[in-house]
Amino acid sequence: MFKKVLVANRGEIALRVIRACKELGIKTVAIHSEADAAGMHVRAADERICVGPAESALSYRNIPNVLSAAEITGADAIHPGYGFLSENAHFAEVCESIGVKFIGPTSENIALMGDKAKAREIVARRGLPVTPGSPGELKSEQEAREAAAKIGYPVIIKAAAGGGGRGMRVVNSTDEVARAFQAAQAEAKSTFGNDSVYLERYFLEPRHIEVQIAADSRGHVVYLGERDCSIQRRHQKLVEETPSPAVDEKLRREIGRVAVEAVKAVHYRNLGTVEFLLDKDHNFFFMEMNTRIQVEHPITEMVTGIDLIKEQITLANGQPLSFRQPDIRLTGHSLECRINAEDPEKFTPSPGVISRYCAPGGFGVRVDSAMESNAVVVPYYDSMIAKVITHGRDRLEAMARMRRALDEFVIEGIKTTIPLHKRILNDPDFQKGHVSTTYLERFLAS
Repeated sequence: MFKKVLVANRGEIALRVIRACKELGIKTVAIHSEADAAGMHVRAADERICVGPAESALSYRNIPNVLSAAEITGADAIHPGYGFLSENAHFAEVCESIGVKFIGPTSENIALMGDKAKAREIVARRGLPVTPGSPGELKSEQEAREAAAKIGYPVIIKAAAGGGGRGMRVVNSTDEVARAFQAAQAEAKSTFGNDSVYLERYFLEPRHIEVQIAADSRGHVVYLGERDCSIQRRHQKLVEETPSPAVDEKLRREIGRVAVEAVKAVHYRNLGTVEFLLDKDHNFFFMEMNTRIQVEHPITEMVTGIDLIKEQITLANGQPLSFRQPDIRLTGHSLECRINAEDPEKFTPSPGVISRYCAPGGFGVRVDSAMESNAVVVPYYDSMIAKVITHGRDRLEAMARMRRALDEFVIEGIKTTIPLHKRILNDPDFQKGHVSTTYLERFLAS
């Protein structure tokens, strides 16, 4: 087993990885920017090292600095968490070349499946259902117009190296193509360091369904149910649940089979998530793959009883999967609400000092966070400060626990999206499971 893991991230996911390492008897190193020197994840690790100033490009995404930190501290593995360098094929390749284990898929896996345009091509060649779109990366605005005209409007232009809702623009007519193409390219370049974009049909009211997969070096691939991530604002997820209210056992097996086939096409290793769009007629289409751990991974852990972060680490160490497909049993229902430091009415950031922080608890409630009283929410990174996860025997009980947990959650000194989540949980359409990726627009408008 690894002796020391450097955690190349911050906040709640860094703390989550550190805790998993402690249970496995592995020493940990926390990297941090100057802005995060007092962070909870820094205090939780066995060692800590500063990798640069507040800006992520100069610290958490600074590959030479992160690798130097690993060399200085003698780390033999790096866990990238999500975001930052987690889907950077070059970073994974450099780790491999210097003998530091990248806890995730291979650099080749990331290069193929982390590039959304390439992933679509690979999956389509296997004869699997793919959202109609451009055959690959778009080289020009003219190519975008031609592809859109062939597919039919509306379409969406997306960053090939993207994730987290960044680098996306919906296009409703040919007059909007140029502006959307340029905006998507610019955001992709600034966020991911790669301005490659592609195009696909924009479904008006689909569900966003994703399948968690796990694969070892011996060729075993398992899917662990699906997550419904349809409640989004500007392609950023707010509420996730598993199982999906729209997926029955027959559809679950079929979408799981397609997810497994997709990753087998590239001999995928470690954990990943295959994402699909599900239309009103229950037709599903491959959309993209995330070659990392997801923000919403805890709800899968709650219904399967499997520690996905530990599984990531042991798989990276060359061990086989600790389970097989027949072992996977989904028990009960789980919800996750992402709590952001934002004004819940205007969705503007709300950085500052948390004067009082009191997390909910009780049976079936879990909170993943690195916040506490007197902690400072800095303006340089993603605004998510906590994830509230509940589990119940069924969806009704999971929702009841989430309402209770949100009522208990106290965060003072800054504004948060807790009031918005309370409103969503009390909405009749949400309670009936009548949601799609356009749900939040309708909900806010009403």
